[in-house]
Amino acid sequence: MLVKLFVQNYALIKELDVELENGLTIITGETGAGKTILLGALSLILGTRADTTVLLDKNQKCIVEGTFRIEDYDLNEFYVANELDYESVTTLRREINPAGKSRAFINDTPVTINLLKELGDRLIDIHSQHQTLMLNDISFQLNVIDSFAGTAKLKSEYVEAYSNYRKLKKEYSGVKEKADRNKADLEYYQFQLNQLEEAKLNKGEQEELELEQKLLGHTEEIKLALSESSNLFSAEEMSILSMLREVKMNIGKIRTFLPEGENLLSRTESSLIELDDLAGEIEKLAVSLEADPHRLTKVNNRLDNIYSLIQKHRVGNLNELIIKQEEIKDFIRDIVSSDERLAELESLLEKEVSSLKIISEEMSDKRRNVLPDIELKITELLKQLGMPNAKFRISLSQLKEFNPSGIDQADFLFSANKQIAPENLAKIASGGELSRVMLSLKSLLTKNNNLPTIIFDEIDSGVSGEVADKVGQILAGMGKYMQVINITHLPQVASRGTKHYHVYKDDTDDSTFTRVKLLSNDERILEVARLLSGSEVTETAMKNARELLKAAAN
Repeated sequence: MLVKLFVQNYALIKELDVELENGLTIITGETGAGKTILLGALSLILGTRADTTVLLDKNQKCIVEGTFRIEDYDLNEFYVANELDYESVTTLRREINPAGKSRAFINDTPVTINLLKELGDRLIDIHSQHQTLMLNDISFQLNVIDSFAGTAKLKSEYVEAYSNYRKLKKEYSGVKEKADRNKADLEYYQFQLNQLEEAKLNKGEQEELELEQKLLGHTEEIKLALSESSNLFSAEEMSILSMLREVKMNIGKIRTFLPEGENLLSRTESSLIELDDLAGEIEKLAVSLEADPHRLTKVNNRLDNIYSLIQKHRVGNLNELIIKQEEIKDFIRDIVSSDERLAELESLLEKEVSSLKIISEEMSDKRRNVLPDIELKITELLKQLGMPNAKFRISLSQLKEFNPSGIDQADFLFSANKQIAPENLAKIASGGELSRVMLSLKSLLTKNNNLPTIIFDEIDSGVSGEVADKVGQILAGMGKYMQVINITHLPQVASRGTKHYHVYKDDTDDSTFTRVKLLSNDERILEVARLLSGSEVTETAMKNARELLKAAAN
């Protein structure tokens, strides 16, 4: 419930601080005094949009803060889900600065306007003329029926099953769409894979073939160079080896006289051994190397095939081509396995549909069973509210598809006249009739649901006399189960409140401010008398006011 409302620098409100209690709270005031302004300020913490036009002082920020006791509303999960600190006494605050920037807070934690609205909607229900549009809303209509039918546990089971069903259906559609799209290309990708597998690609093969290609392509040139090199080592006249042997012999003659002689001789012998070995290897290669045009043709063909595949698949080399081959293989495997996943999803969907059908049919049965009771109670209340010929009916039909509330679709039917059969409520009822239907529904809902604070904005407009008194009784009855705040101009309704606030304008020399005052017993008598007689309060009006308040208290 709303326990405190603080407003600063909003429209004509300089600053006000109102403390509220449970039960029926009445708000009255002369036309233009600012009752609507008060609701406008309150709507800011319910997420409505605002700009600098709401600022009384354009140089100061506007602050609206509502303090709520929320321990009875099962909101722990909301706080956890949105990473907020849960507090049984919660504060919602909205600020509009002179630059037009808006900020929202829940318990001093900055939040988005949408999140503030989501929580605000769970705490306050502001009922005004436009809210009667909800009477044609499928979700609202079914919620009304469910509050009587006691389907809370079934609805919880259904919501969980429906959520799973939606997820499975979404996954099934995604997998099927992708599979259908990919299957159209399956033949093409299978051809590509076959071509790559027929090529029998080996990692590192390209480099090896390119080296062999160079060798085979220059065989004659290599053989000639090796042969000429071999001749330089072993020619009969002036060969490298014969000259090195002569060097060895000359060094050997002087090694005993020259200190470095032994070292020079040793190095010469090592060089001779190394060059002799080199000469043998060159000669061996020169003899073994032969041109192989057939092998060269095979190497060239193999490389041409590899280069062609590399170009076709737009990769840089053979190793990347092998990776591409594996990707195509995985892609084809996914296409094939998608059929298995589709079959699995179809099976899961069948089970979920079966579960949804069982739960939704049980909910439908419960809903149908309570329709006569709802129709009777609403019709009786409407008669008490000045519509003796009113008829209220509920048509419940089944949808072809599951929806978030089950398979039912409700249609509220209404007629205010004997000769006219009940028709769609939103189409046939006037604004005043819609308001009375909504009041009747909400008065019944308070006994079945733990509703939040409800604020009625002149729901009693257009009624008087006994009907007005009955409206007051209904609102007072609702106040026994919840916090009801009612803005009214009817003395019969105003007399029923447990607390009574008066909204008025305070005029100074250069300014006008809206203020709110909690009335004492004497002040309340005077205000009810004013509602009875107008601006000039008569002694008769005062007497009637006392009688109204006394009757309401009994």
